[in-house]
Amino acid sequence: MENKKTVVLALGHRALGTTLPEQKIAAQETAKAVADLVETGANVLISHSNAPQIGMIHTALSEFAANHPEYTSCPMSVCSAMSQGYIGYDLQNAIRAELMIRGIYKPVSTVLTQVKVDPYDEAFYEPTKVIGRVLSEEEAAEEEKKGNFVTETEGGFRRIVASPAPQEIVEIDTIRALLAADQIVICCGGGGIPVMEQGVDLKGASAIIEKDLISGLLAREVNADVLMILTSADQVAINYKAANERVLGKISAEEAEEYMKENHFERGKMLPKFEASVEFVRAGKGRRAIITSVPRAKAAYMGKAGTEIQ
Repeated sequence: MENKKTVVLALGHRALGTTLPEQKIAAQETAKAVADLVETGANVLISHSNAPQIGMIHTALSEFAANHPEYTSCPMSVCSAMSQGYIGYDLQNAIRAELMIRGIYKPVSTVLTQVKVDPYDEAFYEPTKVIGRVLSEEEAAEEEKKGNFVTETEGGFRRIVASPAPQEIVEIDTIRALLAADQIVICCGGGGIPVMEQGVDLKGASAIIEKDLISGLLAREVNADVLMILTSADQVAINYKAANERVLGKISAEEAEEYMKENHFERGKMLPKFEASVEFVRAGKGRRAIITSVPRAKAAYMGKAGTEIQ
């Protein structure tokens, strides 16, 4: 690969939009950031969130099953697979078009990715990820009868699922082969499809893996040089909106860890981004983790923007 730098680009939901039309527009903007990195000579792998998309799929198929008794509801693992497919479809077409406009020929493909989780992960006993539409008390009781968890929210109840830690990327050899062939790879979408190993079979788990944590694992598994997490902010700030607010530029892994210990970052939002970044940087020499926005991706890669952890 001609000693090119390898970048794992983790896309948050802001980089993808929420509805189908929003996603198509957002994918076109994201494709520009990807093409910018390719023009610098980087090899790019892309992971992405899927929260709005998997919620939409799960809600739609649950409603369909409720109104058509001959059909069953759709497991979370299948909803995750569906979201990987149609998000990948929009991303790879948008990236392909942007590269062609710039006179670059580089294949782009989506790998349907499964991720092994530990069935004994404590997260399964304390689910935190809210999914689907608001349920009535009767519907919530039905979900609990099926063994699912629900939580009371404004206007009713909603289902919640676990967020276990990723253990192993099943298709990692395929991803490495495509990367070695100088291709852009979209993989580990939505944290990957969570599966548990049962003999020779992989069984889908009712869970959602944190996108940032799987992105960090992916970056370590392909020995990436840079983990770039794209979010809504150009840079991360501590003491946000307070009199002593401070924007973070280039910081060390030790400093990042100290900020985490001081509870500057919200669990489930900015905290997993820092956890993934610190673990990635410490797993090899000369690595960088960057947190920034889509428009600032190229500048951040060049060391001129964003929050960088070394």
